[in-house]
Amino acid sequence: MEIKQNEETAFAYFAGGCFWGVEYYFNKEEGVKEALSGFMGGHTLNPTYQDICYKDTGHLEVVEVKYNPNKISYENLTKLFFEIHDPTQRDGQGPDIGSQYLSAVFVCNDEEKSIVEMLIKKLENSGLHVSTKILEKQEFYVAEDYHQYYYQKTGKIPYCHSYTKRF
Repeated sequence: MEIKQNEETAFAYFAGGCFWGVEYYFNKEEGVKEALSGFMGGHTLNPTYQDICYKDTGHLEVVEVKYNPNKISYENLTKLFFEIHDPTQRDGQGPDIGSQYLSAVFVCNDEEKSIVEMLIKKLENSGLHVSTKILEKQEFYVAEDYHQYYYQKTGKIPYCHSYTKRF
């Protein structure tokens, strides 16, 4: 069941490699209510982690960010996304190589698409060759429980995500 956006709750969808690191940084952000790891963009219904790793489902590892737009804007969330992963890497993220680890933003409407395009243009004007794809939002499938809040549960820190100021 999809929750509708309202004045105090909105959703954004980001794929930046392994979802653990992306989720970790978004969950620390003021105005974010919750970031969940999951899958989006493929052709298999109800995929599991094993499916996306070992079968050709077409899904990317995606984080669903539930946020309060009165406290943080979609633009600021998207800036953070571009600052916590390498948007120039074409074949994955860090040591995680494969199609499920590609960089993408799944947009819900034309306004979000315009914001992502504007930020990509800024990054390209600063000399980066951005490989991040802009895709239409599709069905989001929440990953298994053991993937949620992985770094908080284990006490570890992200191994292929770090913050780099770009804006």
